[in-house]
Amino acid sequence: MAIIIRLDRILADKKMKLNDLAEAIDISNVNLSNLKTGKVKAIRFSTLEAICQELNCQPGDILEYLPDN
Repeated sequence: MAIIIRLDRILADKKMKLNDLAEAIDISNVNLSNLKTGKVKAIRFSTLEAICQELNCQPGDILEYLPDN
């Protein structure tokens, strides 16, 4: 099972930089970068909500499930 994080794609679509998003949702740039690169094992719903609110998107736009074959 794999959860793929598509934050980079949404940021590109919205023409927004990671630093700008980090500042807007009051999260450290390092933590947001770790999320973007998939180096995290969990995400708080409050963080996911803040990202979705700022980017005007749904959680499914950011997270993708790929089953094992």
